[in-house]
Amino acid sequence: MRDFPDHLDLIIVGGGPVGGALALLLAHRGWQIGVLEARQQPAQDSRALAVAHASRQTLAGLGVWPQAAATPIHTVHVSQQQAFGRVKLSDADLGLPALGYVLPYADLAMAIHVRLAEQAGGVHYLTGAQVSGLKSLDGYAVVTVSQGGQERLLTTRLAVLAEGGKLLAGSGIGQSEHDYQQQAVVADVWSDTPHRGQAFERFALDGPIAMLPKQDHYALVWTRPAHDPLAVLGLPDAAFLAALQDRMGDRAGLLTRVGTRAAFPLRLKWADAHHGRRIAVVGNAAQTLHPVAGQGFNLGLRDAITLARVIAATPQPALGDADMLARFAALRQRDSLATVGFTDGLIRLFGLESLPVRHLRAAGLLALDNLQPLRRGFAQRMVFGTA
Repeated sequence: MRDFPDHLDLIIVGGGPVGGALALLLAHRGWQIGVLEARQQPAQDSRALAVAHASRQTLAGLGVWPQAAATPIHTVHVSQQQAFGRVKLSDADLGLPALGYVLPYADLAMAIHVRLAEQAGGVHYLTGAQVSGLKSLDGYAVVTVSQGGQERLLTTRLAVLAEGGKLLAGSGIGQSEHDYQQQAVVADVWSDTPHRGQAFERFALDGPIAMLPKQDHYALVWTRPAHDPLAVLGLPDAAFLAALQDRMGDRAGLLTRVGTRAAFPLRLKWADAHHGRRIAVVGNAAQTLHPVAGQGFNLGLRDAITLARVIAATPQPALGDADMLARFAALRQRDSLATVGFTDGLIRLFGLESLPVRHLRAAGLLALDNLQPLRRGFAQRMVFGTA
């Protein structure tokens, strides 16, 4: 840690895909940037990311797109259990090579870790760095960091929180939370039918199911009640596949095998503001979404892209001042509110099981499927966000 500067223009807390991308977006622009990452190297995380085409373009431009690990999504099939109506979104609607890609989180995290470790373009990368304090003053922020038993105080014109929101409490930025009383069960699932780049979003009676094409199989995200009456984590593989098949029907073919299963609780968290005094908030520190519709990473990356553009247009003496941060927050407000509202609204809407509501949902799916301009606009928002 002794080679790490005491003062930097910008300190990013969190070197994951969003924080790391922000650092790389600003590299070689003359800024002195510090990235503080708690892990020594990326964990072997089994999660898969749904990466929109627009996000893929950004990552490829930074040289961190792991092409060999990515599986394109050409179509998305959306339906609800025991009700008519469905919609199929296609990359042809937007004239794109793919709507998005399924990418193992670990592959992207490692690609960014390797680039940051090069310490190029004014980026100083410190791993195994535990940040225990953040204090904002008028002219700079003070970050307390420890590594290998040594503690130091670092100062910066602007501190960016890109971790998980743990430091929000000490930053003066409030955080709101909603517990969905649900858990996401994730696993790899194999079928006897090739996926051909088709993803499925199935709103089952007891929770949405996403099956995303991943190499020669599917990445499954199955939303279950927190107190799961099926106890799907403990089911034998054959019983698990039978329960999943019952909800999916034959859309993805006959499900033949399931890999190791894991589960994590689902909560909606959002910071009350994208900024505080000398602090900006991006990625999971700004908002943590339900995985339905796969918008979390893409929204966080758009936070980083916007902040990088604002910083690039800011004279060095004004970096981190109130006007600069207010511009950033104003630019992010619409997209953030719209995406959080859309994701949360889907969960609430498809959680209502009265007959009139089910018919209304079915009519909406039919309209979306049959009206090309409406379908195109919906797909465009999923890929590019809300401008």
